[in-house]
Amino acid sequence: MCGIAAFFSRRDPVCAAALARATQSLYHRGPDGQRHWISPDHRVALGHARLSIIDLTTGDQPIASESQCTRIVVNGEFYGYESIQQELEQAGHRLRTRSDSEIALHLYEDLGPECLHRLRGEFAFVLWDEFNRTMFAARDRFGIKPLYYAFHRETLYFASEVKALFAAGVPARWDAESVSNAVELGGHQMRTLYEGVFQVPPGHYVLATDRHIQVNQYWDFNYPRAHRTPSHRSDADYAAELRHTLEEAVRLRLRADVPVGCYLSGGLDSCATLGLAALHRRDPIRAFTLTFDRGDYDEEKEAKEMAAKVGAEFFPIPIRQDDLADHFAEAILQSETFCINAHGVAKYLLSRAVRDAGYKVVITGEGSDEILGGYAHFRRDMLLYNQQGQSPAEIASLLDSLDKLNPVSRGLLLPHGTSRPLENVKRVLGFVPSWIETFSARAATMQNLLAPEFIGQFGHRESYHALLSELDVRQQLEGRDPVNVSLYLWSKTLLPNYILAMLGDRMEMAHSVEGRVPFLDHHVVEVIRSQPVSQKIHGMTEKYVLREAVRDVITDTVYRRQKHPFLSPPATLNPKEKLSAMMNDTLRGPALASIPFFDQKKVVALLDSLDSMDEVSHVAIDPTLMILMSACVLQEGFHLTA
Repeated sequence: MCGIAAFFSRRDPVCAAALARATQSLYHRGPDGQRHWISPDHRVALGHARLSIIDLTTGDQPIASESQCTRIVVNGEFYGYESIQQELEQAGHRLRTRSDSEIALHLYEDLGPECLHRLRGEFAFVLWDEFNRTMFAARDRFGIKPLYYAFHRETLYFASEVKALFAAGVPARWDAESVSNAVELGGHQMRTLYEGVFQVPPGHYVLATDRHIQVNQYWDFNYPRAHRTPSHRSDADYAAELRHTLEEAVRLRLRADVPVGCYLSGGLDSCATLGLAALHRRDPIRAFTLTFDRGDYDEEKEAKEMAAKVGAEFFPIPIRQDDLADHFAEAILQSETFCINAHGVAKYLLSRAVRDAGYKVVITGEGSDEILGGYAHFRRDMLLYNQQGQSPAEIASLLDSLDKLNPVSRGLLLPHGTSRPLENVKRVLGFVPSWIETFSARAATMQNLLAPEFIGQFGHRESYHALLSELDVRQQLEGRDPVNVSLYLWSKTLLPNYILAMLGDRMEMAHSVEGRVPFLDHHVVEVIRSQPVSQKIHGMTEKYVLREAVRDVITDTVYRRQKHPFLSPPATLNPKEKLSAMMNDTLRGPALASIPFFDQKKVVALLDSLDSMDEVSHVAIDPTLMILMSACVLQEGFHLTA
């Protein structure tokens, strides 16, 4: 796991100093060494900041082919690489390293972009093909690893993080339209908050020559169409199928030349990965658990019980509101995006504790909710759009129960308040997914805090129109089960843009920790994709097939427990604590005043009204205030202009 940078100039020589600055800005991703390569004609450059995980001795990058005509820099891990190394050597390739990264170089030489179908793991890489004068860049299927690009002054730039592009000379400017989209729906596949800066979408690759740049897709979810011939397989068969594939994915991710730990909460996902990992380890695994001082958000008891079941070494990390306040700005600048809860800051502190304990690699449970319908809004979709003969009264009762059992999700994962009109979404999809309804209601609140000029420019637009225009609705959404449609849309937006950034790679790599995500092994996803939606949500039991698949390796408490989203206690619930004070100071100060998108007087009026709100309203309004506070951090940290 590393940081990468690459330049390809159409005209002028690339700047060696700019490459050094870009790579140095990624030091946190790769503190074990930095190397650069610039082509003889000075128009191509590759930079690499290395975190040594596999092949500690010979795995430095960029890696060159035998002919020196092809070079690569990689961020990530390829699993099952040993058998591919043997294939390549039998085909006549001479491998320079024993690193997993090198297989992508030689697979490309043999297969071109088709090599991506042979790669299993979480990755982003850039390759220079001198023979064809082509730069080839690719990102894993789900966006676990970040990869950004910009075209500035006739030069194409790639980097693992936006800050590296800024360090290379790409202007640091807000993209007003993207800000408008982000506050409503969490972002698009390609756009970022920054003008002229794009991300390679998950499951896509880029081909760039002296005259052309094209972005192509190589993988998609391809959910089956609804109402096809029902399968006669039993629940036990589905559970066994998932168990086999998931256990293999976990086992592969235990491979490293350094110690491997696990993140552990009281939830099903991390407990499942820990339980399966323990089956393949002789020594106790260290399990790292965040704890909070507010009961509704703390899972220490459940996590400790799970660690004891599998003989793991339990390592709790207590987090207080003061800790979140002290490190809020650092975490946001690592994420490079808006946050809706300080849980990302908590993950930032978790990865710091992991690093300080001497670990470079952890296995995490991220991605399970996105493929198995774990969040409360997916259950709401199941109730509303897969009623299966239930009476309206029964549906209403279950919806009421869902809302009451998920108080921490109101306004964040379940609708609270009135949403903005979503007629375009309904016309295109035939229904409005609950998470879009939730986000739209929050956007209606945010609308009241926007500057008049900003509203005049973007307030009449429906951000979801732009999102749906980017997708192949007919091939990927038409005729699909509504829950699978919701899962697909969430996986194209919130999964790569928020979950895997704010709660994954960016917070882990801030402290040089590699997070491995077995639930997003594409073999696992393709198994779950093919199973009936009733295996995801069975009655009101979410992630049903997973519960059954891992029942023997988790505690009974976890098996029976409803999904509890990982959240830190909202700042608005703790008005006397440091994080709340920081929020007030920031939003009443010069940073917010300098951002042209928000009306500070309206924001201050909202802050003044907090004392009169009940707890439910505090929970619902906190994400809006967090977006504003994180915008202030980005404004000041990157010196952004409009």
